[in-house]
Amino acid sequence: KGYEAVAQKYASIRRIRGDNYCAFRATLFQILSQATQLPRWLQSEDFTMLPENLLSKYDWIKHWQLRQKPGKRMGEIRDEIKEYLILLRQKWKNISEIKGPLEKQEACDKLFKNEEEEYSLYEALKFLMLNTAIELYNADKSGKRVPVFSWLLFARDTSSNPCQLMQNHLNHIGLSGGLEQVEMFLLAYALQYTIQVYRLYKHSTDEFITLYPNDPEEDWPVVTLITEDDRHYNIPVRMCQETML
Repeated sequence: KGYEAVAQKYASIRRIRGDNYCAFRATLFQILSQATQLPRWLQSEDFTMLPENLLSKYDWIKHWQLRQKPGKRMGEIRDEIKEYLILLRQKWKNISEIKGPLEKQEACDKLFKNEEEEYSLYEALKFLMLNTAIELYNADKSGKRVPVFSWLLFARDTSSNPCQLMQNHLNHIGLSGGLEQVEMFLLAYALQYTIQVYRLYKHSTDEFITLYPNDPEEDWPVVTLITEDDRHYNIPVRMCQETML
């Protein structure tokens, strides 16, 4: 019934490779395949300085777990993450400048077949999530209004502060686990995108179509995913095309 409901709007499904990065893979592919410009936050000069700025304030970030590169020193972590952020901006800019939809699709397909670049982009997303979590945590502590999911994020025994969030959750994404529900909210906030998800097993309930965040900013673009179990994500496609990513 869930698939029937989705079929009212979409013609087919792009199947996403099933590993612990699939939420990142589906979200970022959707964003880039629809991108027509570089978001303001990606254009900022401070963007590539994030690793340096955060590491200078929070010594515990030196325990960031780089994929397949355990035990890196602080300076190496800072430089590598900076490279990942630069790569994210460069790829986003290049693909957003492609006018033709077929050419844009081909560029996305090519990027997501380059394993080294692809996983570097996911490291950049994880670091942006950490930065957003730190901002929300500090805002809450200083009495500012924060979204409800932020309270839930830091109400967990395993992530009562950003350091625990990094050590117990972000460091493990992709390696031993995917994104939890509350972390989908964090991803959406980090990218300033609304992530709309058809949750098929929630058909006939209010949660069948879930928005992350559920009170999005009006000017945030929307990307759409589909899931059967909140673990693995695919992409609904408006035109008929049997493709895999």
